[in-house]
Amino acid sequence: ASAWSPQLHAIRMETIARVVGTAIVCITAVFNYLTDVFLTQPLKATIQHLEETDLTTLSGENRSLKAKSLWESSGAVIMAVRRPG
Repeated sequence: ASAWSPQLHAIRMETIARVVGTAIVCITAVFNYLTDVFLTQPLKATIQHLEETDLTTLSGENRSLKAKSLWESSGAVIMAVRRPG
């Protein structure tokens, strides 16, 4: 009688695949944590900084204005995105 059977082989391969997958996930999580430790936290923009920001139009006539003018007479929702570089 042989100790090798297709069912036993499939169970072993599945177990090996799960162990390897779990190890890869753990290693990835550790590296992600280690890189996060060295990153600087983003600074929150103050309302004064946002008010003084110069905005320029992207289409149509080329004009520039202060961001404060957007919400002086009515409310506004502001999303500030800083591009790298």
